[in-house]
Parts: sequence; structure tokens; C-alpha cells
Amino acid sequence: MIDMGWILYLFVALIVLVVLSAAIKIIQEYERGGVFRLGRFVGLRGPGLVLIIPFIERIRKVDLRVVTMDVPQQECITLDNVTVTVDAVIYFRVVEPADSILKVLDYARATWLLAQTTLRNVVGQSELDDVLAHRERLNEKIQGIVDEGTNPWGVKVSMVEIKDVELPENMKRSMAAQAAAERDRRAKVVHAEGEFQAAEKLSAAARVMSDTPAALQLRYLQSMTAIATERTNTIIFPLPLELMKAFGDSAARDKSK
Repeated sequence: MIDMGWILYLFVALIVLVVLSAAIKIIQEYERGGVFRLGRFVGLRGPGLVLIIPFIERIRKVDLRVVTMDVPQQECITLDNVTVTVDAVIYFRVVEPADSILKVLDYARATWLLAQTTLRNVVGQSELDDVLAHRERLNEKIQGIVDEGTNPWGVKVSMVEIKDVELPENMKRSMAAQAAAERDRRAKVVHAEGEFQAAEKLSAAARVMSDTPAALQLRYLQSMTAIATERTNTIIFPLPLELMKAFGDSAARDKSK
């Protein structure tokens, strides 16, 4: 026959285990627990071992670590009427656990949706060149707006980064053509500047040679030496410039007669 004392003992032990499991809670170092007593918020507990009144108090845990969340691709129209697709990543954490429990239903989802809306608005208020060349400025602007919106929820947004900007194919081709034209323009300007500097140097050299006729003769001999080193069939007959000048003077005298 079964002893009723043992059955009562086992029954009491089972009740004690159930009560202890409901009363003892363990909160990690990176968590805090908000305690509700009969629906009324009575404070934060943790970290460590926490005792609550079973079936009267309940606890809701909040993670204090930094949360990294992707903002999905958003199709936006920039201020200069260019359609772009952008995505971003947001970093935030809970700094006031009580506010994140009491003032918002789901702080993570609320922050995520606010970041999406802010990303579209900020990109829509900027020109395409700013989106491509000044992302840091846009990141700071988005971070400031989202942080201001999440501050009442006890959430601190530490960083927002735009990851990628996708352009339409026709816009990519137009930008490539513009970049190629810009490179051609720079090449022509550099070439023209080189020609201008070379002309200045040649003009200065001509003035020096006109003041010193021997310099022109030496330059003439140097040119002959440079040409002679090449293996060609060209034959050069040096002709003194004074001889040509003599022919010019005799022709002028004959004409005067």
C-alpha cells in the first residue's frame, strides 16, 4: 500500500520547485530587468540573481549591448531629380532601460522604421553629387535626426553609415562620358601648357643666339652630330650662314644697279 506521507512530500516538493523556478531569475551582465508588480512598474533589477514574487511580479529583460541593424534598400529621388537606390546600417543601444520598456512597444523595430524614413528624406533633400561625394555629411545628418527621434525611448544611435548607392544604367553611362570628356579636357590643357612653355623657351633661346652668332653655329654643329649618329642615308652638307649672307648682299647690289 502506498504511503500517503510520501505522496504529500513529493507534492509539496514539486510545488516548491515550481515556486522557486518562478521566483528566481538570472540576469546577465549586459542585461537589465524591468519588474512589474500586478501590472505596475516598480523598478529595474540586475545583473545577477534576482528574486521576484511568483505569479504577482513579472520581469522583462532589456539588452544593453550595441545592436547592428541593416536598413533595407530605399528608392529615393534626389533634389536634382535623379532616382537612386540606397541602403545603410545603423548602430544603436539602450541607455535608459525603463524608457525602452514603458514608452515604446518595440524599440528595435521603431528605430529601424525611423531610420528608413529618415534615409529617404535626407537623400531626397540632397543632390546626387552630395550623395556620392559627401556621404560623411549625410551620415551625420541622418544620425542626428534618428538619435533625436529615439531619445524619448531611451535609445542612443551612435552611428549611421550609407553602404551603397545604386544609379540607373543610363546615368552611369552619362557619368562615364562626362568623366572621359573631363579627362580629355585636362589632357588638352596640359598639352597646350607644354607647348606654351616650349615656345617661351625657344623664344628665349632665339634671343640668345641672335645676340651671339657663334652660339647659333655651335647649335648647328650639335644638330649635325645628333643626325649623324642615326643609321640613315641622309647626306648633310654644312653651309656657313655667312656665305648665304654674302650671296644676299651681292644680289641686293645687282638689283640697285
